[in-house]
This record gives sequence, structure tokens and C-alpha cells, in this order.
Amino acid sequence: MSGFFNISGKFGGKTKPKRSSSAVRPLFLCPPYCNNSIVKGNFKTIVQLPKYVDGNEWLAVNVFDFYNYINMFYGSISDFCTLRDCPTMSAGTGFEYLWMDGQKKTSRVPAPQYIDFVMSWIQTLVNDEGTFPTKDGRDFPLTFQQTVRGIFKQLIRVFAHIYHSHYDKVLSLCQEGHFNSLFAHFVSFGREFDLLDKKDIVPLQELIDIMDSNGILC
Repeated sequence: MSGFFNISGKFGGKTKPKRSSSAVRPLFLCPPYCNNSIVKGNFKTIVQLPKYVDGNEWLAVNVFDFYNYINMFYGSISDFCTLRDCPTMSAGTGFEYLWMDGQKKTSRVPAPQYIDFVMSWIQTLVNDEGTFPTKDGRDFPLTFQQTVRGIFKQLIRVFAHIYHSHYDKVLSLCQEGHFNSLFAHFVSFGREFDLLDKKDIVPLQELIDIMDSNGILC
């Protein structure tokens, strides 16, 4: 990660809706790409809290995995997410995300910088023993689920940007089955533990509807 990080635990980011006159259907919503998945069935048994496992521990382990996998996928297409090609953090022509800093000041930043802010912020949280305790005898903070919801809010924006702006690169790398499956797992987990607001999924609602009709989501 670069040295762009400058945030003090605020979840940040606002959505600036814009009207769209475009009728072009995104690739990720077109067959066969929208139906490609490496998972058969749905994610119910995968996302459910296992017996005898602490709820916060389960959240922490899965958030850490989602962060790493999304970071890995973004890394594979990051050469195409440049200041020139992605001057704003957009999720199609209808949504643009503004970054909110520690002083609650919002600003328009290029997508690669926004995503760097997100990944650096999450890495800082994961490394914070007070937020993600790893030592015996340390309890999770009372605000832990709120923190996880903030992480999910930002990660789904990264998903949305990749889907809307770089899915052609995902296809060229033959990663669509894995990427769609990761997204389905992410949404299913978010549903299971109430981690996603309806407004956060709007840019990808059509894809979620397709996955629901395919029976992959739970």
C-alpha cells in the first residue's frame, strides 16, 4: 500500500447519485458471464455460524479473508485502474463515491487512491489488537459489529467499481467464475449477519437479483 492513508477510524465515503442516460448493459449482467461460478448450490452452510464458535471470532475470520481476497483480485487488475482511466471512484454512470476523512470532510478522489485508502484503513484495523484481538483473554470491543459493517460498506464499493469499470479485464484473465463466487459469498455472509444496508447494494442490485434467481445466494 502507498502512503495515502489518512483516516481515523471513520467509515467514510458518501454516494453522489447521478442521472444516467446510457442504455448499454454492463458485461457482468450479460449471459453467460453473470451465470459463471465455481460454486454449485448456495452458500448457506458456508456462512452459518458453526456450533461452539464465538460470533465475533467468526466475523473477524471471514472479514479478514474477504479483505485479502478482494485485495488480491484488485491487485490483478490494478494496472488498468489508473488516475487517468478512473479519475473518480465510480460504480457505473449512476454512482460516484466521495471519500470522507477523519474530520468528516468529503472529497472526490481517483479510484486507485480511494481503494488504497480503503485497503490501508482496513489493514490498520486488522492490525489493531484493540479492534481485532488475537491474544487469549482479550475481548472484542462492543462496537465490533459496527466496525465490520463499515468494512463491508467499503468493500462492496470496491466490488462495484471492479464490476462496473474493470470486468472486461476480469474476463480477459478468466477470473469471472472465481470473482462472481467471491461476491456471492460476500453478499450471502452480509445477509446472514446483517452487515449490508440496502442502499449499499444498489449499484449491484441487478447482479444480486440474477444470483438470487440462480439460487446461489442465501
